[in-house]
Amino acid sequence: MRHTIFLISVMMLFCSGLFAQQNKENWTKNQLLEPSVLASKITENKAKNLLILSIGPDAVIKGSVEIGPGQNPKNIKNLENYLKNVPKTKEVIIYCGCCPFERCPNVRPAFKLLMDMGFKNGKLLNLPKNIKTNWLDKDYPTND
Repeated sequence: MRHTIFLISVMMLFCSGLFAQQNKENWTKNQLLEPSVLASKITENKAKNLLILSIGPDAVIKGSVEIGPGQNPKNIKNLENYLKNVPKTKEVIIYCGCCPFERCPNVRPAFKLLMDMGFKNGKLLNLPKNIKTNWLDKDYPTND
């Protein structure tokens, strides 16, 4: 767990320094999923029908699958291959959490791909600050 927190801290600093650009959101308010809602589904064992994908530095959230940072075209291709046989009606939740949304280099390319592939229930986990503040500090379920 300490390794994960250290890795996330390093990625937050990296993202803050290199990617301090303003980007337009390519998601709607209805496509954002609140962390408390996802945490409840996980703790109540209601997440079996969800696909939770990390497109950031590490798969921190319990049950999530690590794809790799979405800023890397190779990881976007990996995401596309991973989603290729997933039903378009499946609830797919992506998250990064390396830094605030407005500076995150990972969420936009990954979410765009999700929408371009025609997923009807694609969601972005609403981590406006970072994974530490919006998930870990609240003691929500994590991969160990």
